[in-house]
Amino acid sequence: MIQDTSPPAVLLDTCVVIWLANGEPLPPAAKSAIVHAGLTDGMFVSTTSAWEIGLLSRPRPGRPPAVQCLPDPKTWFARFLTGPGIKEAPITTPIAIDASHLPGTFHSDPMDRLIVATARHLGMPIVTSDRKIIAYAESGYVRAIPC
Repeated sequence: MIQDTSPPAVLLDTCVVIWLANGEPLPPAAKSAIVHAGLTDGMFVSTTSAWEIGLLSRPRPGRPPAVQCLPDPKTWFARFLTGPGIKEAPITTPIAIDASHLPGTFHSDPMDRLIVATARHLGMPIVTSDRKIIAYAESGYVRAIPC
């Protein structure tokens, strides 16, 4: 019998939330981990991602928004959270404090720090394409599933 080594739960980075919502393809290992988590303990989304999606959906001078969230970002994000197996991972006080005291060396982006601290607090890997988070995971401070 082959044992499935996929984690029972994963934290989705903001880029992955956008890709899943838009039906974009993911690498097989990331897709497998996401599907397995969705059928077991869940795919978690940090409230940090809501903030990032809000920023990405704002029109910028002379340029369209980086992400289209129809009919609006609040409805778009709320609709995503109702998907099967998707659970919200709120920023708690311990997570917020831990984000400012991550072990090792990690860059200063507060949203990435909150996502990493959330994954560490919940004991689950982050599904991400963020090279800085992946490099931090390679140092052993958090688990990541690259995509």
